[in-house]
Amino acid sequence: MANTYTQLHIHLIFVTKYRNASITDKFEKRLYEYLIAIIQNHNHKVLAINGMPDHIHILLGFRANQSISELVQLVKSSSSKWINDEKLTNTKFAWQEGFGVFSYSKSDVEKVIKYIKNQKTHHSKTSFKDEYLKILQNTGVDFDPKYIFHKPQ
Repeated sequence: MANTYTQLHIHLIFVTKYRNASITDKFEKRLYEYLIAIIQNHNHKVLAINGMPDHIHILLGFRANQSISELVQLVKSSSSKWINDEKLTNTKFAWQEGFGVFSYSKSDVEKVIKYIKNQKTHHSKTSFKDEYLKILQNTGVDFDPKYIFHKPQ
């Protein structure tokens, strides 16, 4: 879009269905490359990507050419289809409904990149649920605890 200028730094978090530890070392790097390609093909810039077997963190420079929900839906649907088509897991792969998305100022970008790059170390001390609750609280997001990645009743 001509004459449209943005500086939006978005931290995106989404999880595997029921938080199953489905993302293995076998294909983790390929998955990240696939996710980066999807995002970049829509004119956004990935600044950091990393995660754990049950969730992913992505920091991106977000452009105003589409909605965040549209991008996330595309990223999740395309990547789950790719994982299933490539038979990278023993069972059908799916992402959990919903996502977390948080904006950060330019002055916070390096701190968030470092945080995302250190996920494995971070999670040796902190559970994902505790991490996610802390992010929600620190960013002042109102939330209903019953929707914080629980298995269905």
